[in-house]
Amino acid sequence: MQTLKGKHIVLGISGGIAAYKSAYLLRLLIKAGAEVQVVITPNGKEFITPATLAALSGKPVVSEFFAANTGEWHSHVDLGLWSDLMVIAPATASTIGKMANGVADNMLITTYLSAKSHVMVAPAMDLDMWAHPSTQRNISTLIKDGVEIIQPASGELASHLVGKGRMEEPEEILKRVERFFSRKESLLGKKILVTAGPTYENIDPVRFIGNHSSGKMGFAIAEEAASRGADVILVTGPVAMHTSVDRIKRIDVRSARQMLEAVEKVFEEGDVAILSAAVADYAPEVCRETKIKREKTEEMTLKLVKNPDIAAHLGAIKGKRILVGFALETDHEHDNALNKMKKKSLDMIVLNSLRNPLAGFNKDTNQVSILKKDGTETEYAAKSKRDVASDIIDELEAIEGFLTD
Repeated sequence: MQTLKGKHIVLGISGGIAAYKSAYLLRLLIKAGAEVQVVITPNGKEFITPATLAALSGKPVVSEFFAANTGEWHSHVDLGLWSDLMVIAPATASTIGKMANGVADNMLITTYLSAKSHVMVAPAMDLDMWAHPSTQRNISTLIKDGVEIIQPASGELASHLVGKGRMEEPEEILKRVERFFSRKESLLGKKILVTAGPTYENIDPVRFIGNHSSGKMGFAIAEEAASRGADVILVTGPVAMHTSVDRIKRIDVRSARQMLEAVEKVFEEGDVAILSAAVADYAPEVCRETKIKREKTEEMTLKLVKNPDIAAHLGAIKGKRILVGFALETDHEHDNALNKMKKKSLDMIVLNSLRNPLAGFNKDTNQVSILKKDGTETEYAAKSKRDVASDIIDELEAIEGFLTD
């Protein structure tokens, strides 16, 4: 069955011993029906010949900016527009570093910088290179830029050392590619509301009560839903995050009451609300019109009042809509999440704990458990927030009747 028929894929190959696996991956992609254009770095040609790759792909391999004999220009811009997906396998530490820092000194990197499509990267290197802080910083940068990292496997490496650094097997990469295209329009016609970030509750014109939420999780969820065809309304508190995805309409708010007002206006139009924002539970009873000056006394009392509970409010009026909540806990995590799901009429709740160093505010990773009102519970390993967002949307799609309603 040609699962990738008609899909345009750019296969990038950089200079590592794992380049021999690229020939197998290329053959699998072609067999699945994809049209594949290989772009290889100069060092990549030291490990596998362009003649082999051209024979498998049916296309001349692109490596240099200009053809050696004719001077014909190879347009990285055209390649970037042509591709439905770009897969770089293997991606060496050097290539990853250049991608992360925009060092456009070869055809592969310029094509990556021009790509309008989703990008997958399958790293391959020795275990110490993979574990080095500079490599991990570059990986984090790529994740922030929306690149999907296909984690390397553990095993015997070219150095004969044993550890993490082997490029994932071609069959597994093919599964990721097929999964990407199968999801691409799974939410077409669905309208999804996502809340993200913190809320700030003003004390005076210069001070506020808030929290450390960066909005990374909410933005990742919004972009994942949009990538599957959903029309997304993203209501976000004050964050430094940006998104340029066409299917996402962004509404910026500051306080919990402003977020509730924005959410109420659009909730009735949607099919799902995913409430990942860290909404402040309390706000100052009075917001001073002028800056509060330092008093002579050693203490100052600030009286707080409860903010509206957005999740509970939507739960009371949701009807047939699906409501997804979040629980960030420090103790009795499981029991607190179950109680919250029941109390607020949630269909699903995403639980993460501040006791986990890989979870929480301002991190690029998260580790979650997903609990549903039907009693099912799934615990996931730590992974990038973009991959966590994918898991959350997968669980949403699995709710009985959601995709068929």
